[in-house]
Amino acid sequence: MNALRKLVDNLKPSFSEGGKLEKLHWVFDSLETFLFTPGHATNTGSHIRDPIDLKRTMFMVILAMVPCLLFGMWNVGHQHYLALGQFLAPADGLMDKFLFGALKVLPIVVVSYGVGLGIEFLFCSINKHPIQEGFLVSGMLIPLVMPVDVPLWMVAVGTAFAVVIGKEVFGGTGMNVLNVALTARAFLFFAYPTMMSGDKVWVNVSTAAGEQVVDGFSGATSMGHAAVGNMAGVVPLMDSFWGLEAGSIGETSAFACLLGAALLIFTGIGSWRIMLSVFLGGVAMAGIFNLVGPGLNNAYMQIPVMHQLMLGSFFFGMVFMATDPVTATQTSTGKWIYGFFIGLLAILIRVVNPAYPEGMMLAILFMNVMAPVIDHYVVQANIKRRVKRAALAA
Repeated sequence: MNALRKLVDNLKPSFSEGGKLEKLHWVFDSLETFLFTPGHATNTGSHIRDPIDLKRTMFMVILAMVPCLLFGMWNVGHQHYLALGQFLAPADGLMDKFLFGALKVLPIVVVSYGVGLGIEFLFCSINKHPIQEGFLVSGMLIPLVMPVDVPLWMVAVGTAFAVVIGKEVFGGTGMNVLNVALTARAFLFFAYPTMMSGDKVWVNVSTAAGEQVVDGFSGATSMGHAAVGNMAGVVPLMDSFWGLEAGSIGETSAFACLLGAALLIFTGIGSWRIMLSVFLGGVAMAGIFNLVGPGLNNAYMQIPVMHQLMLGSFFFGMVFMATDPVTATQTSTGKWIYGFFIGLLAILIRVVNPAYPEGMMLAILFMNVMAPVIDHYVVQANIKRRVKRAALAA
């Protein structure tokens, strides 16, 4: 580590003012502060000093996503071999499944980070500002919310759109209205719907010579099956808890998401209020459907509450997307309102509208837009209460 510190110190003059590579100062600064704690601190407009800077905060979020990433790699391989009728038990062919999944997932991660950070470097050079750390998390989230068969060029296009239109036009990290990763997914979902939905995109069934996909295999997600009334295609509760189902790369395992949630809550980075309120909103809407489902003869509505919440990306959205500190509400009361409506709308959209069997994306994006309004009315209500108390005290 001392040798690395010495190397960075030797290179620093070239990137400082008057140096040969002065124009790349902010690129060098971002790399230096990523490797080492910054030697400078905020000295205006701040009263709190904290040893954890933004890069370390972002790194902690990435660490929380590692269980989802690793499980996603294994599940990609598991679903692949399941489609071929091989290694049917989860523990069978463990390394074969993981290596197959890694070869499919890692290129998507590389493209996401390569395109996103490339655009970040370009904007920092043009605008002469530090590279903003927000994409460290978004660059990992984007691959995790993609289907395994998404073309790499599509990942590049979606990432570029999300960074430029979803963030940079608003002023960069901290100024964007919509979650960057969900902006990328929403853009691809509506621009290339056949490549982002349907039975064929969730499971990679490319076959080697002589291999055949088993008869009757379908790559549809559990919610895709439920949306068309095929309840036999919905995986059992414990399978959905562990994530043994088709879906986006990193979204299927509620267990892996809960591991990430524990780390985020323990470190104080993720809002437990938002997570809990999203869960309660989902419970409320699923409970309502359980009550009215039998009368409407709708089997999708009659899926038990906990099973309904374990399906699809509900837990992933609850832990990693809804808690985005930039696009979520900032007030404590606002977080309860914001999260509750995300959970409620996610279940409502997925069950009532068969065209969008996964409602978490639209629910979070809608509440991203509503977050400033919620905070505004919460603050105004607090002001009115304080004015009233002051008047009574006088």
